[in-house]
Amino acid sequence: MSSKILLVEDDAAIATVIVAALEDEGYDVLRCDSIAGRDRLLEQHRFDAMLTDVMLTDGDGIASLDRVRGQDSDLPVIVLSAQNTLDTAVRASETQAFEYFPKPFDLDELVRAVNQAAGHKPGEGAAPSTEGDGMPLVGRSRAMQGVYRMITRVLRNDLTVLVTGESGTGKELVAEAIHQLGSRKSGPFVAVNTAAIPHDLIESELFGHEKGAFTGAVAQTIGKFEQANGGTLFLDEIGDMPAEAQTRLLRALQSGRIRRVGGRQEIAVNVRIIAATNRNLMPMIAQGTFREDLFYRLNVVPIELPPLRDRSEDIAVLTHHFLGIAAEEGLPYRRISDDAIAVLEKRRWRGNVRELRNVIYRLVLMSRKEMIDAQSIEEFIGPEKAPQGDAAQTGFGGALKDWLAANHPPSGTLYQHALAAFEKPLIEHALGETGGNQLRAASLLGINRNTLRKRLSELEIDPDRFARPV
Repeated sequence: MSSKILLVEDDAAIATVIVAALEDEGYDVLRCDSIAGRDRLLEQHRFDAMLTDVMLTDGDGIASLDRVRGQDSDLPVIVLSAQNTLDTAVRASETQAFEYFPKPFDLDELVRAVNQAAGHKPGEGAAPSTEGDGMPLVGRSRAMQGVYRMITRVLRNDLTVLVTGESGTGKELVAEAIHQLGSRKSGPFVAVNTAAIPHDLIESELFGHEKGAFTGAVAQTIGKFEQANGGTLFLDEIGDMPAEAQTRLLRALQSGRIRRVGGRQEIAVNVRIIAATNRNLMPMIAQGTFREDLFYRLNVVPIELPPLRDRSEDIAVLTHHFLGIAAEEGLPYRRISDDAIAVLEKRRWRGNVRELRNVIYRLVLMSRKEMIDAQSIEEFIGPEKAPQGDAAQTGFGGALKDWLAANHPPSGTLYQHALAAFEKPLIEHALGETGGNQLRAASLLGINRNTLRKRLSELEIDPDRFARPV
């Protein structure tokens, strides 16, 4: 007997595609478009899995899932939603949904999830609560949906997370979201920027020190690990940590125990570690400036934040978000016109979300009109200037030359440094051109498919991120 799937979807076009794909897999699919229809079918049939949209003709598909659990507590539920916010992803996670797919979704990935769900029953576990908590991250783009899904997958566990992305993309916001929405939210959240601490003080900052441990240590001091006990420790710019501190950090992660500088007693600590960096750690490992064993200890769950230029569809919602925050902070209330949004969407935002926020605050402060328009941007922000080394102005060779001059690669590592700078965006471009098809991407690049697979693994590139939506 074939497995039976219930599809609750009020969009006929999407439903047709899903039904066809699942029937090709051999499933018997029953479809309805409402909560009432879903409840009737659940009374009449036994299903192996259910797929449900959130916004249905007669209500909220997530909010009504308690009735589904009452009829079949073990039924795996896959949530589909066009309301692509972190709040929706978390709500799906709170119901212990088997999987959450924002629309548009990758059909092959959805079919794989159904295959897993039909033979798997979700385990028990306390769901996190978000009552009273705001959502730290904003954006509904496809690029952000993968971030939201990864966040929801780590809320019920203490796995170590490594957040990567350019400066200004919101890496600390990801760490805050994991803490605020997860099981450790009642504990402290302690953030430390390892790049901002002098190298000779970083071990004292992390692990604390005893009185008299060094000149100036006039009293015992508790370090960040002990301050974060029972909660989350966020280590920002982990790539700038000196070698000796890396060794002690690795030991602490392995043993769950720390020793203050100048101390003899080991102290047990219970912290969740979330690390972040805007640097590519792989060439640093090759150069010997970052420990490979520490990298793999930190990189248990990688979350890569997209730059704002790759999620320009989020600029409008981010802009309105910052306008609201500015008003809450006592700045003048301002609105923004569609033509102004269009101007903002065309900028490259090298400083990412942080730069956009600063621009919005400047516009709010400088503009005397309630409505910010395109003329306001021209008057107070001006046209976007291409920095020295911009590839559009100097060509790729000139941009790479300027980049190398600014980064000062150590002697003997020039080739690796340059290769790391352009290889990842080159491969990502090929995957984007081919919709994530590795065979075609390898052909476009002129390399062997096995070589491409190896480089995808080494550079931590997820080809599924480039798959074209249904």
